[in-house]
Amino acid sequence: MIEPFVFTGGVMDAMRIDKWLWAARFFKTRSIAQVEVGLGRVLLSGQRLKPSRDVKVGDCLEIHRGEEIFVVYVEGLSNTRGPASVAQTLYRETETSLKAREQRKEMLRLASEPSRFITQGRPTKRDGRLLRKFQEEWN
Repeated sequence: MIEPFVFTGGVMDAMRIDKWLWAARFFKTRSIAQVEVGLGRVLLSGQRLKPSRDVKVGDCLEIHRGEEIFVVYVEGLSNTRGPASVAQTLYRETETSLKAREQRKEMLRLASEPSRFITQGRPTKRDGRLLRKFQEEWN
């Protein structure tokens, strides 16, 4: 377990949830973390919260990031965003969460969603002409 961050006023025992999510590298920026918390994609013991809410060591968080769902326990606090190896010491993911994410990843690998590979919108006129020409050749 990582030791709590010490600052000039004493030992830090709580910090803002958006700042912790940023320091633990769940979100790239603190403003993205604020938006995600505000939208209810981060739950503290099953309850929605505000970005200004404090998180303490031992709290259980459920973090929805895209299609991934993390259930983690807060193990440490940090005011700075360090390397990923240090950020991973700030939390402990539950076994069930880890297994569920691995199963979902395997399921997506075996039967991926076709819409994930579409990189553009509607076909252009040129694409339509080529498609009709292709269909005529097969008939």
